[in-house]
Amino acid sequence: MPHGVIDAIPIAPESVEQTRLFQWARMQQGRWPELQLLYHIPNGGSRHRLEAIRLKQQGVRAGVPDLCLPVARDNCHGLYIELKRMKGGRVSPEQTAWMEALKAEGYMVAVCHGWEMASEVIMCYLKEAFHGE
Repeated sequence: MPHGVIDAIPIAPESVEQTRLFQWARMQQGRWPELQLLYHIPNGGSRHRLEAIRLKQQGVRAGVPDLCLPVARDNCHGLYIELKRMKGGRVSPEQTAWMEALKAEGYMVAVCHGWEMASEVIMCYLKEAFHGE
């Protein structure tokens, strides 16, 4: 294979990673019906200035993690996931602040690079493998 060909493979955007995660979750619902409760929090994305103002007035908050699984496990009220693409993507100061606040309130929080990492975190959470983290 010529040098640089592997580097040319595009990295899926976060939206594609999230779509893949929800496809995976639908396939797992027979064994894990709790996955029906997994949902996306649409706080991100580019918006027209007036739309952004309107949404902020309605309660949209910068930094809220992308996904929530409101299922209690092992002393945690639920699981929040900040989903990033496989390479790149950084956690903003607002996201860090939200994640720390959610942890302090008894939620499990994870930053996952790619849908596969997110699915592994979800499975570990559902199986109560995080004991006190």
